[in-house]
Amino acid sequence: MAIEPHPEADRDAPASQAHSGRGRLLVSCPDRPGIVAAVSRLLYDLGANISDADQHSTDPSGGTFFMRMAFELPAAREGRDGVTLDAVRDAFGREVAPRFAMRWRMADAGRPKRVAVLASKVEHCLQELLWRRRAGEFDDPIVMVISNHQRLRSVAESFGVPFHHLPVREGETAAQEERALELLEGTADVVVLARYMQVLSPAFVARYRERMINIHHSFLPAFSGGRPYHRAYERGVKLIGATAHYVTEELDQGPIIEQDVVRVSHRQRVPELVRLGREIERRVLARAVQLHLEDRILVHGNKTIVFE
Repeated sequence: MAIEPHPEADRDAPASQAHSGRGRLLVSCPDRPGIVAAVSRLLYDLGANISDADQHSTDPSGGTFFMRMAFELPAAREGRDGVTLDAVRDAFGREVAPRFAMRWRMADAGRPKRVAVLASKVEHCLQELLWRRRAGEFDDPIVMVISNHQRLRSVAESFGVPFHHLPVREGETAAQEERALELLEGTADVVVLARYMQVLSPAFVARYRERMINIHHSFLPAFSGGRPYHRAYERGVKLIGATAHYVTEELDQGPIIEQDVVRVSHRQRVPELVRLGREIERRVLARAVQLHLEDRILVHGNKTIVFE
């Protein structure tokens, strides 16, 4: 069986880049005996110390096996001559992955992923990400904010983050997307849609497959379109929620990363529902971004395996 390359497999750490000596390995493959032993043995032979490991199987007899393993290379961390993360990656791709027909990636845990945020007019999700970054909850930098409106410029710049205004004019959507891609290329590893109220083209989405995260309320598909909280209020909903997912070509149908809900009653009117909804969106998006930055997500079909 051919090994399917992962979109991040060759992107995380160029050979010319110094490594931190901390790695994260994510694996999916057909389940069979010996997988954990083979991975652990290779890391041991190369002088690595496993610091965290988690695994899941859909069915031990013929199912799919998933694993996340974090490890350290003491020699590399101390600046001594020894096995580098590049060497571990090469050995794994040569000696272990082909034996088990693995889909895998190995990330340098000390190399921050660069985050770009796309937003429109509503600021709560952008504010949450910027605040958590300033508070030290994200080690990974937010390198830019791109918006089709000027309203959020002061928010981004108050946190010292570059702001790019790319308006969307009728008949010029393709040109606007191309300009956005020019800004992102080589600058951003992860794209977060923080209430970005534009539908992206399939070509744009394909450039950041499994690296673009969106947030929206969880009324879909019952209350799609505009004014969902008004329609939910009219129907007397009892739960308000939010969903964060990877973006795919099919609108709001990508693999779900994180969700949350809060109970409501007939006593809450539309403004209160909106406020509660925004609070949940902030938490859910921030949680989904953090899971991605820490390499805790494996996509399997149209669902995710999340190692928490």
